[in-house]
Amino acid sequence: MKHTKYLALAIAALPGLALAADTRPWMDTALDPDRRAALVLKEMTQKEKLNWAYGYFGADHAGNKTKKIEAALPFSAGYIPGVPRLGLPALFETDAGIGVATQYTKTPRERTALPSGLATAATWNRKLAFEGGKMIGAEARASGFNVMLAGGVNLLREPRNGRNFEYAGEDPLHAGLMVAEQVRGIESNHVIATIKHFALNAQETGRFELDARIDPTAARMSDLLAFQIALEQSGAGSFMCAYNRVNGPYSCEHPWLLNEVLKGDWGFKGYVMSDWGATHSTVAAANAGLDQQSGGEFDKSNYFGGALEEAVKNGHVPQKRLDDIAFRVLRTMFAKGVVDHPVKEGSAIDFAAHGAISQADAEEAIVLLKNEGGLLPLRAGAGKIVVIGGHADVGVLAGGGSSLVYPVGGNAVPNLLPATWPGPVMYYPSSPLKAVQARAGVAQVVFDSGADPARAARLAADADVVLVFATQWVGEALDATSLALPDGQDALIAAVAAANPRTAVVLENSGPVLMPWLDRVAAVVEAWYPGTRGGEAIARVLFGEVNPSGRLPATFPASEGQLPRPKLDGDPAQPEMQFAVDYHEGAAVGYKWFDLKGHKPLFPFGFGLSYTRFGYSGLAASVEDGEVRVRFQVVNTGGVPGRDVPQVYVAPVNARWEAPKRLAGWDKVELAPGASAQVDIAIDPRLFGMMKKGAKTWQVAPGQYHILLARHAGDAAPQRVTIRLPSWTLNLAGKPATK
Repeated sequence: MKHTKYLALAIAALPGLALAADTRPWMDTALDPDRRAALVLKEMTQKEKLNWAYGYFGADHAGNKTKKIEAALPFSAGYIPGVPRLGLPALFETDAGIGVATQYTKTPRERTALPSGLATAATWNRKLAFEGGKMIGAEARASGFNVMLAGGVNLLREPRNGRNFEYAGEDPLHAGLMVAEQVRGIESNHVIATIKHFALNAQETGRFELDARIDPTAARMSDLLAFQIALEQSGAGSFMCAYNRVNGPYSCEHPWLLNEVLKGDWGFKGYVMSDWGATHSTVAAANAGLDQQSGGEFDKSNYFGGALEEAVKNGHVPQKRLDDIAFRVLRTMFAKGVVDHPVKEGSAIDFAAHGAISQADAEEAIVLLKNEGGLLPLRAGAGKIVVIGGHADVGVLAGGGSSLVYPVGGNAVPNLLPATWPGPVMYYPSSPLKAVQARAGVAQVVFDSGADPARAARLAADADVVLVFATQWVGEALDATSLALPDGQDALIAAVAAANPRTAVVLENSGPVLMPWLDRVAAVVEAWYPGTRGGEAIARVLFGEVNPSGRLPATFPASEGQLPRPKLDGDPAQPEMQFAVDYHEGAAVGYKWFDLKGHKPLFPFGFGLSYTRFGYSGLAASVEDGEVRVRFQVVNTGGVPGRDVPQVYVAPVNARWEAPKRLAGWDKVELAPGASAQVDIAIDPRLFGMMKKGAKTWQVAPGQYHILLARHAGDAAPQRVTIRLPSWTLNLAGKPATK
């Protein structure tokens, strides 16, 4: 309760202040958000303070619609009434991540969808992440929303997780920085963004009851570090606590997570909302740091309704805690411009301009994983091009669950199952086939659904090029059962490749998948869930109008046996079953686990090919004013323009970390043929340190450290320099610790 002291001082400084009915000093924009919140809180009744602690579901829930919810925007995520007499607007919440989502209805909002969060992470382009966030934030505002439930930063510990597509990969630095930019973009519209799901929300199977067990220090160096970096770089207005337990307590009544780490150690000034259905108590949750029960209709009781009022009255929840709850929500509303810039539903949306932003994101997200014999880029007039599978004739796939955005033009493949939660299965009406045909010139372009592998193989046999589109649909509440492609698609690809090795596979999927056919196809293109204009983006990359520059934000294993947990924990058929998941790998997530165990993945973290070549030179590193800076040159040695993503990793020479190396920085560089650029990267000093159990400092051991300039985490021949560091003691924010 970091602000309680400040709040008391602020109120105490206003003795005897009498307010005329038309005087609202908290509306003075020259005052800082803390002062404004303290002023308005002083004028609130107890009921008005309690108002901010409870959120209603914005759509009908089991027929339990009440009069209050009528003020909510239709089929929305949530609603918190305002206090009109004090000039405080209501909070209108939309599900999000890739755009303005709609709860299931036959008359949804049609909005622009970004590619999946994992796809945006694959761009390694922070500017694009900001622009995408800015775009969806603008559509939220135009739709009447001032809270966007976007900012998913859970690390990819479990590649079968059905919500991996909403998140940003496996590395805390990379995920934290990329999500921070999206959050900053959203909040540039005077819309509150929500970093989620705090914390260790790594799988959907058993998500309501599983207990994520992990050493707290290891958590601080991995999953929690990703959240911390996202917060440090964005100043996000809200956090959403998760469904699952962490080392025993539920995330939304976890004093260590909420009070000690988030609000205490990190100095979070915003408010913590629960996930919908994640509140389990009144006294325990409120005193542990939960500020707002969200979608109370999903919980067993209105814990933050009348029960909270009674708990404050009888002293089980202190009055100052209720004041702190209201203060945090109000301060955020002032800080993010929600009060000064009221939203109004119905503003115009420039779908063409917003579609262009989504397409740019999709193009830079596409990762070229294999390109044997230079099959790609395709050339106009190739003779015969056969396109197979994935409903590529009509659209591109989206992930399922609460983040689903309904596109302009409707579902390109209606009536697929499941039709309801976590469906409907959605295909955005952006046809890769039509985009290929538009570029193929005189070439014959033929489509086959892939339903009959033998028929598809016969059709492909005499083609100059075969494009097989393979899909994997998962979503919230629905993990992948394995990393194999579903519905016999591996057999389809194998049959087609056997008939014609000039086959390229285009993947539309949530995250890592296995590829038993990899050595039999000429090319593999990872397109993820590519968003509103995904078909056009895919075709532009296939034909070389865009040089692929995506890099993997997650390791693709060669087998599930390489994973820390080869089998998914829990039973999808028993969602209420209580069980524990032992995250014994600790902070060694993703490529760090593979390095630690000596596993060779199918494709390493950071991997991606290009239609051109890049060279690195002049690597140098120095310690300047307590900061390590790395400099080097990148040159395009190929024949076409392209973007490269040089990656800097650090490794101790003598000290022992959770894994042999860590990502320490990167840049994305666009170069014409023959052009070069100087890259300068500052490394967060925490990335050279370890946290001791129970300590709240990073300890950098004195000695030598390797600085590795690599193309990806599996680069066998990175450029290398060595630096010597003194002993450093850093606080949790990476600054020199004071005694």
